[in-house]
Amino acid sequence: MPFGAPPLQPGDPDATVFIPRVGGVPASSKWPVADPDVLRPYDSLATRMLPRVQPSPATSANSFGEGPGLDATGFLPAITERPAAPSLAKSSSKMAIASLVSRITGFFWKIMLVWAVGTGVVNDSFNIANTMPNIFFELLLGGVLSSVVVPLLVRSQDDKDGGEAYTQRMLTVGLVLLLVGTVIAVLAAPLLTSLYIDPGDKASPELTTAFARLLLPEIFFYGVFALLSAILNAKNIFGPTAWAPVMNNIVVIVTLALFMIMPGEITWNPVHMSDPKLLVLGIGVTLGIVVQGVLLVPPLLRTGFRFRWRWGLDSRMREFGGLALWILGYVAVSQVGLTINTRVLTVGDPGGVTIYSNAWLLFQLPYGVIGVSLLTAIMPRLSRNAADGDTRKVVADLSYASRISTVMLVPIAAVMTLIGEPVGIALFSGGANSAAEAERLGQALAISAFGLLPYALVMLQLRVFYAMKDARTPTLIMVVMTVVKIPLLYLCPVLLDSRQVVLGTMLVNSLTFVIGAIMGQVWLWVSLGNLRSKRVLGVILFTMVASGLGVLAAVLAGTIVPDFGVRITAWIKLILQGFIGLGVSFGVLAALKVEELAPATKRFTRLIKRG
Repeated sequence: MPFGAPPLQPGDPDATVFIPRVGGVPASSKWPVADPDVLRPYDSLATRMLPRVQPSPATSANSFGEGPGLDATGFLPAITERPAAPSLAKSSSKMAIASLVSRITGFFWKIMLVWAVGTGVVNDSFNIANTMPNIFFELLLGGVLSSVVVPLLVRSQDDKDGGEAYTQRMLTVGLVLLLVGTVIAVLAAPLLTSLYIDPGDKASPELTTAFARLLLPEIFFYGVFALLSAILNAKNIFGPTAWAPVMNNIVVIVTLALFMIMPGEITWNPVHMSDPKLLVLGIGVTLGIVVQGVLLVPPLLRTGFRFRWRWGLDSRMREFGGLALWILGYVAVSQVGLTINTRVLTVGDPGGVTIYSNAWLLFQLPYGVIGVSLLTAIMPRLSRNAADGDTRKVVADLSYASRISTVMLVPIAAVMTLIGEPVGIALFSGGANSAAEAERLGQALAISAFGLLPYALVMLQLRVFYAMKDARTPTLIMVVMTVVKIPLLYLCPVLLDSRQVVLGTMLVNSLTFVIGAIMGQVWLWVSLGNLRSKRVLGVILFTMVASGLGVLAAVLAGTIVPDFGVRITAWIKLILQGFIGLGVSFGVLAALKVEELAPATKRFTRLIKRG
């Protein structure tokens, strides 16, 4: 979506999407997102649209054994009677384990793909084709589904039939729309390819089209997974939607293992659709999405739900039409930036799309693992305060979340800048991929690391806007960011060597985050008044000093590492410099008694004890 970040499949390490938190536990779902850099900007919108339900043990007990129902923001109200707290903690740990396993397996198959085919034309063609189902699904159904349908499913549970008729109607409309859209997309595969690749580019339009014909059927099964996930989450059932993407990743890993032991290589000049390796890779990856969707059918049947075709639109689907239109505008504008970003990458040397995609995965992984985890605790309070119109508390929440993000992510960004190249070489060299290409991937990561905090702030600001029932402002900010980004992208192949185009696009991506964060902060200042920015700036200053000392210590440590060969040396530097850099940075912050570090320390201590 925004900033040209590459779309991901469900199960990719950074594709976690949060829909309304119920019972204090994030309803994690690996929904396909057309843009992984947005942690569903509609989350808070969906959350706040949930109806107010009075606590009722008979109707509102959730899957973790807690009795009270949801408040108007979609979160448990503050109550004194909360039985089975240990069970809740245990369930939270299970969800965290599922998310971690999904991230690890998703990231592993990305690395396997680089080992199998390198970072050249084949991987670029696969990556471009693999984004198409995600983008098409997002434009077809994804944004509206997450922003409107989920809360309406919860509201429909107040119907006499418990919402079964509404759910059947929603499934009927969704499945038909998905089927028609999938058929059109498969037939239009060459046209879709032409949006991303010119015939004169260094990518292969023919191979991309061949992959697209095999991968575009994923659109239907992405939709099935998203629809069934929405129904299960509305029923407070979260486990299957968290673990299904792991099975998707396992299927893809097995596919890649089979691909690697098969003799020969994919022939792409000319392309033959009957090529066994082409079919194995394309069909195997699609099969992973099929398995992911089908795995949700048994849990849904166990709830007592039975599907039958029910035609017609429910009036409740039109309730939030205006908000949904702004959200679709947000998605559409972001896709323009993504499309141009991809076209620019194909102008450079082969491998640019693959390097960009994997560098992006590494770039936003700290936010996915740390930022989301730490900010989850503050989101319910932020949503409640926004729903109550308590501006003072909203500002306090925003300031606090900004400071936590700063303390946790700035040291990581600083160290990431230093160890970017070792990370690329250690993880991605080997197999069909050369150390030089892996080094270029690491350089792309290092040159973009400064955008990590602005990226996190943009995600936070989006949540604040949607919590305040403002779906227009994020879209307008996206328009400005895209308008700024496009000329900078087109300058990359003009000013840079063809091998450096991917580095330029990563740099532009991070610069866009900076612009977005500044715009969001100014807009929120106009809307909310004093944002307590002085305190945030103070924390940023302290954190930058601590991070500078950490990087200095890491640089000194790197000078004593002898040469054991390119890859072994990279692993040693990655571990040694990463450990020392982060250790010194957070150690200095602790010595300075920066209070924003305390919640993170306590949270990780609890997680370790639970483990």
